[in-house]
Amino acid sequence: MKEKDMSINALLSQYGDKYLSALLTTYELTALAFIFAVIIGIIITVMRISPIKPLRVAADFYVQVFRNIPGAALLILLVYALPYLNIVLSYYICVLIALTLIPSAFCSEYLMAGMNTISPGQIEAARSLGMTFMQMVKNVVLPQAVRSTVLQMTNLLVATMLTSALASQVPLNPTDLTGIVSYINTHAVGGVTAFMISAVLYCVTAVVIGQLGNYIDRKVRILR
Repeated sequence: MKEKDMSINALLSQYGDKYLSALLTTYELTALAFIFAVIIGIIITVMRISPIKPLRVAADFYVQVFRNIPGAALLILLVYALPYLNIVLSYYICVLIALTLIPSAFCSEYLMAGMNTISPGQIEAARSLGMTFMQMVKNVVLPQAVRSTVLQMTNLLVATMLTSALASQVPLNPTDLTGIVSYINTHAVGGVTAFMISAVLYCVTAVVIGQLGNYIDRKVRILR
């Protein structure tokens, strides 16, 4: 006879501490991956608008590769293929790399779209003032591009958090919000209820991030 799924109260009573640990692990992975992704995305974007053609080609290739590769496939390559090259990384680092490379490509795409909102007159004015390429990027281009893409970056942060579920594909300890469901179901009968608790935590976090993103966007939005 099939066992009945545990109630929400029973699950939280027995595994509440593990849910909290999983939530913190998800937040940690998301924050680190997003920060690294933004840094890499900015570097790639600068390369894509660089006057040096090899840099533009390399950056465009990077974006095309990591924008189109599935996260699970990238994680499998990092975990199982790299050891054949005598490169052995911890499961945590593999997950973090996978969570960083893919969002960084989308970050670059969003920044490129943000740059399209900058009027050519501002670029010409910067050149007439004798600014170098890097000075123009630092003082004129990037600040406006970032301010124009707050909502897109907010969506990217939410997507990065949801993609952190990749961590459940490897034996990560402590586990993430998706991995905790598998842990519970191997020790008890959490069933759909265990999934529901994780789903609610994901949704609440996404809503909070979305509201913060909207607030920041209203504060820094460039009125044209």
